[in-house]
Amino acid sequence: MTLAAAGGDAGERALAQGRWVKLICGASNTDLPSIADLCALYAVAGVHCVDVAADPAVVLAAREGLAWAEDQIGSRPWLMVSVSDGSDAHFRKAEFDPGRCPPDCSRPCERVCPALAIDQFVGVLPDRCYGCGRCLPACPLALITSRDSIIGRDDLAALLRELRPDALEIHTAPGRIAAFQATLAPVMQAEVPFKRLAVSCGLEGHGLTVDDLARELWMRHAVLRACGQRPLWQLDGRPMSGDVGSGTARAAVKLWQQLLPFAPPGPLQLAGGTNEATITQLPEGVDSAPAGVAFGGKARTLVQPWLLEAQQRGRNLRDWPEGWSRALASARALIRPWLQRHTGPEAC
Repeated sequence: MTLAAAGGDAGERALAQGRWVKLICGASNTDLPSIADLCALYAVAGVHCVDVAADPAVVLAAREGLAWAEDQIGSRPWLMVSVSDGSDAHFRKAEFDPGRCPPDCSRPCERVCPALAIDQFVGVLPDRCYGCGRCLPACPLALITSRDSIIGRDDLAALLRELRPDALEIHTAPGRIAAFQATLAPVMQAEVPFKRLAVSCGLEGHGLTVDDLARELWMRHAVLRACGQRPLWQLDGRPMSGDVGSGTARAAVKLWQQLLPFAPPGPLQLAGGTNEATITQLPEGVDSAPAGVAFGGKARTLVQPWLLEAQQRGRNLRDWPEGWSRALASARALIRPWLQRHTGPEAC
């Protein structure tokens, strides 16, 4: 895609103006009714991209929600799918045997689960769990474990030809450039014209410096440019479980500020720990700004009560006017400050 052609795309304009907003539905989230409603809800609220698991059933549900939104507002955001080049916390699910839980347990795991995925009789509801990991340290007896649930790794070229998303995200980690290249090979074989190829990476848990991260991104930039792909850098400021409080919001912004002088060309987007306080942490009176933000756990948690009540009523949230209206107000309150920004770097 040429830059001239990109200028006519709402997503590209948002990246250039620093007001890009992405909804992360969860790379291992397979709760199909919720995904359809989430995509419809945040599309109407105004996001520029929705990011879902690279799974045919999940993508079908997302497209159902996006088509409904397009009927309401006349446009739809990009559909992005996520894959990983190795083991990744975004591609996992928690599990435990509820029969091992003491009868008098106060169930702290259930209280901290943002997806309401823990059931006292079943354990973890796999469709709802998106692997945030908050329940793991919450269990007083350490009965909860996690397992990899990486979707979209097998026969990736054929899968992408089937799904034909607007954009792709590869979750990577330092030291995995060979795995990144191996993942990119079937991506190129698919010959799907992506608007952007996003790379998701951060410092947390890797023991790296910002210089180390910059070198890792530059290596991936060389590979992407050689393949003719236009990068989008998703900077994970905190693990996916850390989206609560102004401290986690500062972490995402701090990583962007530290990396900015050393980053390869392409928009830098905040993620990891992002919440309603993130925008308040941006520096004032500077020429540069992040290209935008991705909201994951915070975006889903905000509207979860209405999603669940709609399911209990045996209907989609889209078909329940009162619940839809209240959920939409919450979604808009989260993303409106970003949509109203009109300063930022030009996307490369």
